[in-house]
Amino acid sequence: MTSATAAHPDDDALIETCRQKSLELLRTNLSPGGILAATPGAQAESRGYAAIFGRDAAVCAIGMALSGDAVLEREAATGLVTLAGYQATNGQIPKFVDLRKQEADFWYLGCIDATLWWLIALDYLDRRDPAGALRQRCASEVAKAIQWLGAQEHQRFFLLQQNEASDWADIMPRSGFVLYTNALWYCVKQLYALARSEETRANFNQLFHPFSAALAEYRRARLLTHYVQRKAKNRGLYLSFVNFSFFGDEGDVFGNVLALLCGLADREAARRTLRALDRARVAEPWPVRVVCEPIPAGDPLWRAYMSRHLQNLEWQYHNGGIWPFVGGFWVAALAQAGEGDRAGAELAKLARANALDNWSFNEWLHGRTLAPRGMRGQSWNAAAFLIALDAVRECGAGFALRP
Repeated sequence: MTSATAAHPDDDALIETCRQKSLELLRTNLSPGGILAATPGAQAESRGYAAIFGRDAAVCAIGMALSGDAVLEREAATGLVTLAGYQATNGQIPKFVDLRKQEADFWYLGCIDATLWWLIALDYLDRRDPAGALRQRCASEVAKAIQWLGAQEHQRFFLLQQNEASDWADIMPRSGFVLYTNALWYCVKQLYALARSEETRANFNQLFHPFSAALAEYRRARLLTHYVQRKAKNRGLYLSFVNFSFFGDEGDVFGNVLALLCGLADREAARRTLRALDRARVAEPWPVRVVCEPIPAGDPLWRAYMSRHLQNLEWQYHNGGIWPFVGGFWVAALAQAGEGDRAGAELAKLARANALDNWSFNEWLHGRTLAPRGMRGQSWNAAAFLIALDAVRECGAGFALRP
Protein backbone atom coordinates (compact mmCIF):
# COMPACT_ATOMS: atom_id res chain seq x y z
CA MET A 1 0.00 0.00 0.00
CA THR A 2 1.10 3.54 -0.68
CA SER A 3 0.51 6.52 1.57
CA ALA A 4 -2.15 7.68 -0.91
CA THR A 5 -4.23 4.58 -0.33
CA ALA A 6 -5.59 5.35 3.12
CA ALA A 7 -5.97 8.39 5.32
CA HIS A 8 -4.69 6.59 8.46
CA PRO A 9 -2.22 3.72 8.88
CA ASP A 10 -4.93 1.61 10.54
CA ASP A 11 -6.93 1.80 7.33
CA ASP A 12 -4.27 0.02 5.31
CA ALA A 13 -4.97 -3.35 6.93
CA LEU A 14 -8.72 -2.90 6.45
CA ILE A 15 -8.29 -2.03 2.78
CA GLU A 16 -6.02 -5.01 2.22
CA THR A 17 -8.52 -7.30 3.94
CA CYS A 18 -11.30 -5.94 1.74
CA ARG A 19 -9.16 -6.54 -1.33
CA GLN A 20 -8.64 -10.17 -0.33
CA LYS A 21 -12.32 -10.63 0.53
CA SER A 22 -13.28 -9.09 -2.82
CA LEU A 23 -11.08 -11.56 -4.69
CA GLU A 24 -12.53 -14.45 -2.69
CA LEU A 25 -16.10 -13.35 -3.37
CA LEU A 26 -15.52 -12.97 -7.10
CA ARG A 27 -13.90 -16.40 -7.29
CA THR A 28 -16.84 -17.89 -5.35
CA ASN A 29 -19.35 -16.27 -7.69
CA LEU A 30 -17.70 -17.51 -10.89
CA SER A 31 -19.67 -19.93 -13.00
CA PRO A 32 -18.77 -21.67 -16.27
CA GLY A 33 -20.79 -19.01 -18.11
CA GLY A 34 -19.30 -16.05 -16.28
CA ILE A 35 -19.69 -14.07 -13.07
CA LEU A 36 -23.03 -14.38 -11.27
CA ALA A 37 -24.69 -11.31 -9.75
CA ALA A 38 -24.52 -12.72 -6.21
CA THR A 39 -23.36 -15.76 -4.30
CA PRO A 40 -25.44 -18.80 -5.29
CA GLY A 41 -27.90 -20.03 -2.69
CA ALA A 42 -31.59 -20.56 -2.10
CA GLN A 43 -32.38 -16.85 -1.70
CA ALA A 44 -30.27 -15.75 -4.66
CA GLU A 45 -31.83 -18.40 -6.86
CA SER A 46 -35.38 -17.60 -5.79
CA ARG A 47 -34.89 -13.92 -6.61
CA GLY A 48 -33.01 -14.41 -9.87
CA TYR A 49 -29.60 -13.26 -8.66
CA ALA A 50 -27.91 -16.54 -9.61
CA ALA A 51 -27.76 -15.30 -13.19
CA ILE A 52 -25.42 -13.31 -15.40
CA PHE A 53 -26.65 -9.72 -15.50
CA GLY A 54 -25.56 -7.43 -18.32
CA ARG A 55 -24.57 -4.40 -16.27
CA ASP A 56 -23.25 -6.43 -13.33
CA ALA A 57 -21.08 -8.65 -15.51
CA ALA A 58 -19.66 -5.60 -17.29
CA VAL A 59 -18.70 -3.82 -14.07
CA CYS A 60 -17.28 -7.09 -12.76
CA ALA A 61 -15.28 -7.63 -15.95
CA ILE A 62 -13.52 -4.31 -15.38
CA GLY A 63 -12.82 -5.07 -11.71
CA MET A 64 -11.63 -8.58 -12.52
CA ALA A 65 -9.28 -7.25 -15.19
CA LEU A 66 -7.76 -4.97 -12.53
CA SER A 67 -7.64 -7.65 -9.82
CA GLY A 68 -4.14 -9.00 -10.28
CA ASP A 69 -5.63 -12.46 -9.87
CA ALA A 70 -4.81 -14.81 -12.78
CA VAL A 71 -8.10 -16.73 -12.60
CA LEU A 72 -10.24 -13.61 -12.44
CA GLU A 73 -8.34 -11.91 -15.23
CA ARG A 74 -8.74 -14.99 -17.43
CA GLU A 75 -12.48 -15.19 -16.73
CA ALA A 76 -13.22 -11.46 -17.01
CA ALA A 77 -14.53 -11.79 -20.56
CA THR A 78 -16.53 -14.99 -20.05
CA GLY A 79 -19.76 -13.32 -18.95
CA LEU A 80 -19.54 -10.77 -21.77
CA VAL A 81 -19.22 -13.57 -24.32
CA THR A 82 -22.21 -15.36 -22.75
CA LEU A 83 -24.31 -12.20 -23.01
CA ALA A 84 -23.29 -11.80 -26.64
CA GLY A 85 -24.57 -15.31 -27.30
CA TYR A 86 -28.04 -14.28 -26.10
CA GLN A 87 -28.13 -10.92 -27.88
CA ALA A 88 -31.54 -10.12 -29.36
CA THR A 89 -31.89 -10.08 -33.13
CA ASN A 90 -32.33 -6.29 -32.97
CA GLY A 91 -28.99 -5.92 -31.14
CA GLN A 92 -30.08 -5.46 -27.53
CA ILE A 93 -27.92 -7.11 -24.86
CA PRO A 94 -30.06 -8.89 -22.23
CA LYS A 95 -30.75 -7.55 -18.78
CA PHE A 96 -29.72 -10.99 -17.59
CA VAL A 97 -29.17 -14.55 -18.78
CA ASP A 98 -30.46 -17.47 -16.69
CA LEU A 99 -28.16 -20.32 -17.67
CA ARG A 100 -30.24 -22.92 -15.82
CA LYS A 101 -33.22 -22.14 -18.04
CA GLN A 102 -31.07 -21.20 -21.03
CA GLU A 103 -33.04 -18.00 -21.55
CA ALA A 104 -32.52 -14.26 -21.60
CA ASP A 105 -34.64 -11.53 -20.00
CA PHE A 106 -34.98 -8.01 -21.41
CA TRP A 107 -37.10 -6.38 -18.63
CA TYR A 108 -40.55 -4.80 -18.90
CA LEU A 109 -39.81 -1.62 -20.85
CA GLY A 110 -36.43 -2.67 -22.17
CA CYS A 111 -33.12 -2.56 -20.31
CA ILE A 112 -31.12 0.10 -22.11
CA ASP A 113 -27.96 0.26 -20.00
CA ALA A 114 -26.95 -3.41 -20.20
CA THR A 115 -26.01 -2.81 -23.85
CA LEU A 116 -24.05 0.33 -22.95
CA TRP A 117 -22.12 -1.33 -20.12
CA TRP A 118 -21.43 -4.38 -22.30
CA LEU A 119 -19.83 -2.21 -24.98
CA ILE A 120 -17.78 -0.28 -22.41
CA ALA A 121 -16.46 -3.42 -20.70
CA LEU A 122 -15.70 -5.11 -24.01
CA ASP A 123 -13.56 -2.17 -25.09
CA TYR A 124 -11.91 -1.93 -21.66
CA LEU A 125 -10.77 -5.55 -21.74
CA ASP A 126 -9.64 -5.21 -25.33
CA ARG A 127 -7.46 -2.22 -24.48
CA ARG A 128 -5.89 -4.03 -21.52
CA ASP A 129 -5.23 -7.19 -23.51
CA PRO A 130 -5.11 -6.45 -27.25
CA ALA A 131 -3.90 -10.00 -27.91
CA GLY A 132 -7.32 -11.25 -26.82
CA ALA A 133 -8.89 -9.44 -29.80
CA LEU A 134 -12.21 -9.31 -27.95
CA ARG A 135 -13.70 -6.52 -30.04
CA GLN A 136 -12.70 -8.31 -33.22
CA ARG A 137 -14.18 -11.60 -32.00
CA CYS A 138 -17.46 -9.85 -31.16
CA ALA A 139 -17.45 -7.48 -34.13
CA SER A 140 -20.87 -8.47 -35.47
CA GLU A 141 -22.47 -8.28 -32.01
CA VAL A 142 -20.85 -4.88 -31.42
CA ALA A 143 -22.22 -3.55 -34.70
CA LYS A 144 -25.73 -4.74 -33.87
CA ALA A 145 -25.56 -3.32 -30.34
CA ILE A 146 -24.50 0.10 -31.64
CA GLN A 147 -27.23 0.03 -34.28
CA TRP A 148 -29.83 -0.75 -31.60
CA LEU A 149 -28.67 2.16 -29.46
CA GLY A 150 -28.51 4.47 -32.46
CA ALA A 151 -32.16 3.74 -33.20
CA GLN A 152 -32.99 5.32 -29.83
CA GLU A 153 -30.93 8.48 -30.34
CA HIS A 154 -32.73 11.79 -30.90
CA GLN A 155 -31.58 13.17 -34.23
CA ARG A 156 -31.14 16.76 -33.06
CA PHE A 157 -30.00 16.29 -29.46
CA PHE A 158 -27.89 13.18 -30.20
CA LEU A 159 -28.89 11.84 -26.79
CA LEU A 160 -30.61 8.55 -26.06
CA GLN A 161 -34.31 8.49 -25.19
CA GLN A 162 -35.84 5.88 -22.90
CA ASN A 163 -38.89 4.82 -20.95
CA GLU A 164 -38.97 5.10 -17.18
CA ALA A 165 -37.76 2.26 -14.97
CA SER A 166 -35.58 0.88 -17.75
CA ASP A 167 -32.00 1.25 -16.53
CA TRP A 168 -30.15 0.21 -13.37
CA ALA A 169 -32.60 2.25 -11.24
CA ASP A 170 -35.38 0.04 -12.50
CA ILE A 171 -38.14 1.24 -10.20
CA MET A 172 -37.45 4.97 -10.54
CA PRO A 173 -39.49 7.34 -12.75
CA ARG A 174 -36.63 8.75 -14.83
CA SER A 175 -37.60 8.92 -18.51
CA GLY A 176 -37.07 10.85 -21.70
CA PHE A 177 -33.45 12.01 -21.70
CA VAL A 178 -31.79 10.34 -18.69
CA LEU A 179 -28.51 11.56 -17.19
CA TYR A 180 -27.04 8.19 -16.23
CA THR A 181 -27.79 6.56 -19.57
CA ASN A 182 -26.44 9.44 -21.63
CA ALA A 183 -23.22 9.64 -19.65
CA LEU A 184 -22.63 6.03 -20.68
CA TRP A 185 -23.72 6.79 -24.27
CA TYR A 186 -21.12 9.54 -24.57
CA CYS A 187 -18.52 7.12 -23.23
CA VAL A 188 -19.51 4.53 -25.85
CA LYS A 189 -19.34 7.16 -28.57
CA GLN A 190 -15.82 8.08 -27.54
CA LEU A 191 -14.64 4.47 -27.27
CA TYR A 192 -16.08 3.40 -30.61
CA ALA A 193 -15.45 6.66 -32.50
CA LEU A 194 -19.14 7.17 -33.22
CA ALA A 195 -20.42 10.23 -35.05
CA ARG A 196 -21.71 13.39 -33.35
CA SER A 197 -20.02 12.77 -30.01
CA GLU A 198 -19.22 16.44 -29.50
CA GLU A 199 -22.85 17.37 -30.13
CA THR A 200 -23.80 14.71 -27.59
CA ARG A 201 -21.47 16.32 -25.05
CA ALA A 202 -22.68 19.85 -25.73
CA ASN A 203 -26.35 18.90 -25.59
CA PHE A 204 -25.76 16.82 -22.47
CA ASN A 205 -24.50 19.90 -20.62
CA GLN A 206 -27.16 22.14 -22.17
CA LEU A 207 -30.05 19.88 -21.25
CA PHE A 208 -28.99 18.42 -17.90
CA HIS A 209 -27.43 21.63 -16.52
CA PRO A 210 -29.07 24.55 -18.37
CA PHE A 211 -28.26 26.92 -15.50
CA SER A 212 -24.61 27.25 -16.60
CA ALA A 213 -25.18 27.13 -20.36
CA ALA A 214 -26.17 29.75 -22.88
CA LEU A 215 -29.80 29.81 -23.97
CA ALA A 216 -30.38 26.95 -26.39
CA GLU A 217 -30.81 27.90 -30.04
CA TYR A 218 -32.90 24.86 -30.91
CA ARG A 219 -36.50 25.75 -30.06
CA ARG A 220 -37.35 22.30 -28.70
CA ALA A 221 -34.41 22.50 -26.34
CA ARG A 222 -35.63 25.92 -25.17
CA LEU A 223 -39.02 24.43 -24.35
CA LEU A 224 -37.51 21.52 -22.40
CA THR A 225 -35.30 23.80 -20.32
CA HIS A 226 -38.07 26.36 -19.79
CA TYR A 227 -39.72 24.25 -17.07
CA VAL A 228 -36.36 23.47 -15.49
CA GLN A 229 -35.30 27.10 -15.27
CA ARG A 230 -38.54 27.98 -13.49
CA LYS A 231 -38.76 25.14 -10.98
CA ALA A 232 -35.41 23.43 -10.35
CA LYS A 233 -34.05 23.69 -6.80
CA ASN A 234 -30.71 21.88 -6.79
CA ARG A 235 -28.71 23.79 -9.38
CA GLY A 236 -25.30 22.41 -8.45
CA LEU A 237 -25.99 18.99 -9.93
CA TYR A 238 -26.90 17.69 -13.33
CA LEU A 239 -30.62 16.87 -13.50
CA SER A 240 -31.40 13.15 -13.29
CA PHE A 241 -33.63 13.35 -16.37
CA VAL A 242 -35.44 15.82 -18.61
CA ASN A 243 -38.76 15.04 -20.25
CA PHE A 244 -41.28 17.18 -22.13
CA SER A 245 -42.62 19.19 -19.20
CA PHE A 246 -41.08 17.55 -16.12
CA PHE A 247 -37.63 16.64 -14.87
CA GLY A 248 -35.71 14.99 -12.06
CA ASP A 249 -34.35 17.22 -9.32
CA GLU A 250 -33.79 14.52 -6.70
CA GLY A 251 -30.04 14.36 -7.29
CA ASP A 252 -28.92 11.19 -9.06
CA VAL A 253 -25.52 10.52 -7.52
CA PHE A 254 -24.48 7.74 -9.90
CA GLY A 255 -25.41 9.74 -12.97
CA ASN A 256 -23.49 12.78 -11.72
CA VAL A 257 -20.44 10.69 -10.84
CA LEU A 258 -20.48 9.06 -14.28
CA ALA A 259 -20.70 12.49 -15.91
CA LEU A 260 -17.33 13.21 -14.32
CA LEU A 261 -15.77 9.82 -15.04
CA CYS A 262 -16.91 9.81 -18.67
CA GLY A 263 -15.44 13.24 -19.43
CA LEU A 264 -18.66 15.22 -19.82
CA ALA A 265 -17.81 17.81 -17.18
CA ASP A 266 -15.05 20.37 -17.59
CA ARG A 267 -12.94 21.30 -14.56
CA GLU A 268 -15.37 23.89 -13.23
CA ALA A 269 -18.38 21.62 -13.74
CA ALA A 270 -16.57 18.81 -11.94
CA ARG A 271 -15.82 21.07 -8.97
CA ARG A 272 -19.42 22.29 -8.92
CA THR A 273 -20.77 18.74 -9.00
CA LEU A 274 -18.51 17.44 -6.24
CA ARG A 275 -19.35 20.45 -4.04
CA ALA A 276 -23.06 19.82 -4.48
CA LEU A 277 -22.69 16.13 -3.60
CA ASP A 278 -20.67 17.09 -0.53
CA ARG A 279 -23.38 19.52 0.57
CA ALA A 280 -25.88 16.67 0.33
CA ARG A 281 -23.51 14.50 2.45
CA VAL A 282 -24.01 11.55 0.14
CA ALA A 283 -20.92 9.72 1.45
CA GLU A 284 -21.78 9.94 5.15
CA PRO A 285 -21.27 7.60 6.86
CA TRP A 286 -20.70 5.17 3.98
CA PRO A 287 -20.19 5.81 0.28
CA VAL A 288 -22.52 6.35 -1.31
CA ARG A 289 -26.20 7.28 -1.02
CA VAL A 290 -27.60 7.21 -4.55
CA VAL A 291 -30.18 10.00 -4.21
CA CYS A 292 -29.69 13.35 -2.52
CA GLU A 293 -33.38 13.93 -1.75
CA PRO A 294 -35.63 10.86 -1.96
CA ILE A 295 -38.94 11.13 -3.80
CA PRO A 296 -41.74 10.92 -1.20
CA ALA A 297 -45.12 9.31 -1.73
CA GLY A 298 -47.46 12.01 -3.01
CA ASP A 299 -44.76 13.78 -5.00
CA PRO A 300 -45.65 14.35 -8.68
CA LEU A 301 -42.81 11.98 -9.58
CA TRP A 302 -44.01 9.21 -7.26
CA ARG A 303 -45.17 6.06 -9.02
CA ALA A 304 -47.30 3.28 -7.54
CA TYR A 305 -44.70 0.69 -8.53
CA MET A 306 -42.15 2.33 -6.24
CA SER A 307 -43.97 0.87 -3.23
CA ARG A 308 -43.96 -2.65 -4.69
CA HIS A 309 -42.72 -4.99 -1.92
CA LEU A 310 -42.25 -1.78 0.12
CA GLN A 311 -38.90 -1.59 -1.62
CA ASN A 312 -38.43 1.93 -3.02
CA LEU A 313 -39.84 4.00 -0.18
CA GLU A 314 -37.83 6.98 1.03
CA TRP A 315 -34.20 6.15 1.95
CA GLN A 316 -34.50 2.68 0.47
CA TYR A 317 -33.15 0.91 -2.59
CA HIS A 318 -32.79 3.34 -5.53
CA ASN A 319 -34.71 6.05 -3.65
CA GLY A 320 -32.02 7.02 -1.16
CA GLY A 321 -30.37 3.74 -0.21
CA ILE A 322 -26.59 3.42 0.15
CA TRP A 323 -25.03 1.31 -2.61
CA PRO A 324 -21.40 0.29 -2.03
CA PHE A 325 -20.91 -0.57 -5.69
CA VAL A 326 -21.74 3.03 -6.64
CA GLY A 327 -19.37 4.05 -3.84
CA GLY A 328 -16.55 2.51 -5.84
CA PHE A 329 -17.22 4.88 -8.72
CA TRP A 330 -17.48 7.80 -6.28
CA VAL A 331 -13.97 7.00 -5.03
CA ALA A 332 -12.69 6.73 -8.61
CA ALA A 333 -14.20 10.13 -9.46
CA LEU A 334 -12.49 11.75 -6.47
CA ALA A 335 -9.17 10.23 -7.52
CA GLN A 336 -9.66 11.39 -11.11
CA ALA A 337 -10.43 14.90 -9.83
CA GLY A 338 -7.03 14.98 -8.10
CA GLU A 339 -8.38 14.49 -4.56
CA GLY A 340 -6.12 11.53 -3.80
CA ASP A 341 -6.01 11.79 -0.01
CA ARG A 342 -9.73 12.12 0.24
CA ALA A 343 -10.27 9.26 -2.19
CA GLY A 344 -8.09 7.09 0.04
CA ALA A 345 -10.18 7.95 3.08
CA GLU A 346 -13.38 7.20 1.18
CA LEU A 347 -11.90 3.87 0.07
CA ALA A 348 -11.47 2.88 3.71
CA LYS A 349 -15.10 3.84 4.41
CA LEU A 350 -16.17 1.73 1.44
CA ALA A 351 -14.27 -1.22 2.90
CA ARG A 352 -16.15 -0.76 6.18
CA ALA A 353 -19.49 -0.82 4.35
CA ASN A 354 -18.60 -4.09 2.64
CA ALA A 355 -17.38 -5.51 5.97
CA LEU A 356 -20.75 -5.05 7.67
CA ASP A 357 -22.50 -8.22 8.84
CA ASN A 358 -19.32 -10.31 8.63
CA TRP A 359 -18.21 -9.18 5.18
CA SER A 360 -21.63 -9.61 3.62
CA PHE A 361 -21.00 -7.28 0.64
CA ASN A 362 -24.68 -6.38 0.87
CA GLU A 363 -26.46 -5.01 -2.17
CA TRP A 364 -27.53 -1.82 -0.38
CA LEU A 365 -27.99 -0.25 3.06
CA HIS A 366 -30.87 1.80 4.39
CA GLY A 367 -30.04 5.47 3.87
CA ARG A 368 -31.01 6.45 7.42
CA THR A 369 -30.83 3.38 9.69
CA LEU A 370 -27.83 1.99 7.75
CA ALA A 371 -29.27 -1.52 8.10
CA PRO A 372 -27.87 -3.92 5.45
CA ARG A 373 -30.57 -4.74 2.90
CA GLY A 374 -30.95 -6.62 -0.35
CA MET A 375 -28.88 -9.59 -1.47
CA ARG A 376 -25.67 -10.62 0.24
CA GLY A 377 -22.52 -11.45 -1.68
CA GLN A 378 -22.97 -8.92 -4.48
CA SER A 379 -20.29 -9.44 -7.12
CA TRP A 380 -20.24 -5.86 -8.32
CA ASN A 381 -19.57 -4.58 -4.79
CA ALA A 382 -16.32 -6.52 -4.86
CA ALA A 383 -15.49 -5.46 -8.42
CA ALA A 384 -16.22 -1.78 -7.75
CA PHE A 385 -13.96 -1.91 -4.69
CA LEU A 386 -11.13 -3.21 -6.89
CA ILE A 387 -11.84 -0.45 -9.41
CA ALA A 388 -11.71 2.16 -6.64
CA LEU A 389 -8.51 0.67 -5.22
CA ASP A 390 -6.80 0.87 -8.61
CA ALA A 391 -7.94 4.49 -9.06
CA VAL A 392 -6.54 5.48 -5.66
CA ARG A 393 -3.27 3.61 -6.04
CA GLU A 394 -2.63 5.23 -9.39
CA CYS A 395 -3.75 8.66 -8.14
CA GLY A 396 -6.46 8.86 -10.78
CA ALA A 397 -4.20 7.73 -13.62
CA GLY A 398 -5.24 4.09 -13.35
CA PHE A 399 -8.86 3.13 -13.89
CA ALA A 400 -10.61 5.19 -16.55
CA LEU A 401 -13.78 4.50 -18.51
CA ARG A 402 -12.63 6.67 -21.40
CA PRO A 403 -9.45 6.16 -23.46
